[in-house]
Amino acid sequence: MPAAPIQMETDILVIGAGGAGLYAAIEAARQGEGQGEGQGEGLGEGQGAARVLLLDRSLIGRGGATVMAQMTVAAAVAPDDDWRRHLHDTLAAGRGLCDPRLAALLCREGPECILEMDRWRVGWAREGDGLRQVQAPGHDRPRCVYVDFLSTGPAVSRTLRTQAQRHKAIRRLGDVVVTDLVLQDGPEGRTVTGAVGFDMTTGAPLAIAAAATILATGGLTRLYRRNSASSNMGGDGYALALRAGAALLDMEFVQFFPIGHLAPRLVGMDPIMWDPFRYKLGGRLLNGAMEEFIDRYGAEDGGRYRATRDLATYAITREVAAGRGSPHGGAWLSFTHIPEAELRAAFGPVIDRLAGNGIDLTRDAVEVAPIAHYHMGGVRVDTDMETGVPGLLAAGEVVGGANGANRLSGNAITEALAFGRAAGRTAARRVAAGVAPRLDPAAAAAALALAGAGGPEPAAGAAPNMAALVARLQAAMSDHVGPFRTADGLARAAGALAAIRAEAGALPPGRPRPHDLARLDWFDLRQMLLVAETVVLAAAARTESRGAHQREDFPDTDPGWTLNQIVRLDGGALRLDRAPVLAEAA
Repeated sequence: MPAAPIQMETDILVIGAGGAGLYAAIEAARQGEGQGEGQGEGLGEGQGAARVLLLDRSLIGRGGATVMAQMTVAAAVAPDDDWRRHLHDTLAAGRGLCDPRLAALLCREGPECILEMDRWRVGWAREGDGLRQVQAPGHDRPRCVYVDFLSTGPAVSRTLRTQAQRHKAIRRLGDVVVTDLVLQDGPEGRTVTGAVGFDMTTGAPLAIAAAATILATGGLTRLYRRNSASSNMGGDGYALALRAGAALLDMEFVQFFPIGHLAPRLVGMDPIMWDPFRYKLGGRLLNGAMEEFIDRYGAEDGGRYRATRDLATYAITREVAAGRGSPHGGAWLSFTHIPEAELRAAFGPVIDRLAGNGIDLTRDAVEVAPIAHYHMGGVRVDTDMETGVPGLLAAGEVVGGANGANRLSGNAITEALAFGRAAGRTAARRVAAGVAPRLDPAAAAAALALAGAGGPEPAAGAAPNMAALVARLQAAMSDHVGPFRTADGLARAAGALAAIRAEAGALPPGRPRPHDLARLDWFDLRQMLLVAETVVLAAAARTESRGAHQREDFPDTDPGWTLNQIVRLDGGALRLDRAPVLAEAA
């Protein structure tokens, strides 16, 4: 017998428990507690404290992108630095498409978030009386803090998770898949009043009423075969926002990390681990002929790895296309010119873990190649993280606009923290203004029916293989919507997505049951298809090359394309509009 639907209620619903979601939950809870620093032990709900429900598909604080991040966090915390300098570098990296209001918010609020994390004992590396900072590609000075070069993300996640646990107003719930947001008419017009999904451990559908809902679901890198993020980063938040009436922007800009590990096989280590050592030690990027090549593509690298990610990705891909790649289709990264003592001091115990993988950096170069890493586009918001749909906010990588056509190195966690804090404050203000959770069962009925629905039980071997369909989607996106695009390739991708959609069917396979991976893949595919279609649509329309979007058939940057592309759902179909980029920060 199918499990009965679960009904829940909260003041603030946070979907996603990475850095942005955790910080949003903490900020929302402490607004009502009157604890500006959140320092009290065992913080109670307090008079006026908002009830916060923090949802995630995995264990709280152990999924998403933040826990996977191993490197540095950009913030102008040094006495000789200023957030406006950080903003200048962010706007320059964004190739003219940043929303300057959001970029300014990131750079202005970032230092306070970093210092608050320091007060929470995250363990930033120190130098003298201050925080140690290194210079990352695209920055004009050392500006990036870190815990150590392989543990920054886990330390940030652990610290935020500990803080969230101290707030009694925050309830945490894992193993939940959100499939749709609930919309109903109210005094503000069409309003998001909660969400519908299902519990993976039981298969039971659930409906959650909320006065404010914050999307903190991360990016879309799962759309690609080779990616550096968690397996749950399939773009859920973009699809949820679109179906709720929100707009997406800059969806064509997918950032490929230039030096993702390619070969030899690396077990138990992150594929993007090489980057901080590259720019700290001066590792050399070499083509198949063992020649340095970055300088050929407009970057005066000089062995210092100051080239921004879009340019480095371009350079490696061009060398491979010209037949000058490494044996597995990438480039070589070599540290063999660096003394062993210096390598061991920088890599520490990682040296021994690499040796366990058969890699001796004193003798061997490794192969690296671009890997899907981050998405610059996303939900269109204002500086309060409001989407324009009452009751719906967004924070972190799911937000578009702050990074334009290319994200500056180190800005991802800063963005998650600053935008999460802003979203939490806005949601708390909404609750304090008297907005109460209310969810009309009729408004949630269709979404609940889908979450609990299933087609007839298929005969053995007769049902579509949902995991195989996901793999086909990833192949289409990787082959045709990667760092370099053409009109023909994008058309092929669109055709492949249409065929996959037809094969997947209108209902999930079988009836709900505990830990049903085929049903989970169907719901994932439903979201991934819609999001992939927005990327293809926007990429096909932008007939120029800019930042992370490179068109082989339109290789030049066109000043006339200094525009943001806006995607909406209109009558069930995607609609693409264009808007001028804001000229300056408000």
